[in-house]
Amino acid sequence: MVTYIATLDVPRHIVEYLARLLAVHRRQIGTPKGARALGPFRQAVLVLRWFRERGCVHCLARDAGVSQATGYRYLHEGIDVLADQAPDLHAVLDRCRAEGMTHLVLDGTLIACDRVTGVRENGNDLWFSQKHKSFGGNIQFLSAPDGTPLWISDVEPGSTPDITAARLHVLPALYKAAAGGLPTLADKGYIGAGIGIRVPVRRPKGRSEKALDIDTRMTNALIRHVRALGERTAAELKERWRTLKRISLSPTRIGDIARAALVLNNHWK
Repeated sequence: MVTYIATLDVPRHIVEYLARLLAVHRRQIGTPKGARALGPFRQAVLVLRWFRERGCVHCLARDAGVSQATGYRYLHEGIDVLADQAPDLHAVLDRCRAEGMTHLVLDGTLIACDRVTGVRENGNDLWFSQKHKSFGGNIQFLSAPDGTPLWISDVEPGSTPDITAARLHVLPALYKAAAGGLPTLADKGYIGAGIGIRVPVRRPKGRSEKALDIDTRMTNALIRHVRALGERTAAELKERWRTLKRISLSPTRIGDIARAALVLNNHWK
């Protein structure tokens, strides 16, 4: 075998932050000192390599000098301690109101995953998205007017439409926020979401946008323009934490993985 030197392209304070969380977790569960094959810092490096490089766990474990089973255990532990730091939805909305934000942006994205078993009532694959023609999990996220990601929901199977996932995880809280003067902008996939959720008006079936009156077209253009920065939130997270481009772990973990990436992203900035 040939060895080589590599550099993890993550700021050191991110590694130290995760190492501190892991050290606290070990103390909480009563892990004896020196009982682990890796210390908190080296475990943090393993976890961050997986998030940043989308590497296979077998290779990461081999590089760290631990077994594949231990590598998976260390990875899941790192995901859990990070996801536990993710902000609560109601706390996020309270902070947004306190900071005087004019609006929020709601959107959903599909996190691709390996094919898994699961069948809907109609016989279709549960985790297959007809919209994206891919297997994955649907997560909903909120971002600030400048595109900063604020909150991420738990995962729903890829066959779940955005508006259904939003109703399950976020819309009730957004109604209360809208009543307090904090509306939410969304795309046409959320038509019918309810009061306070501003979406473009859909053009008549089979006709062009010009079939709408000028005021409606202008309103649609303004909504698309104002929420454009929020559209890049998912792309920013997927490009910085490349493991979100395709998850090889259980798809039920996608929500925790995405929230862990959100926590890392906030500390990166």
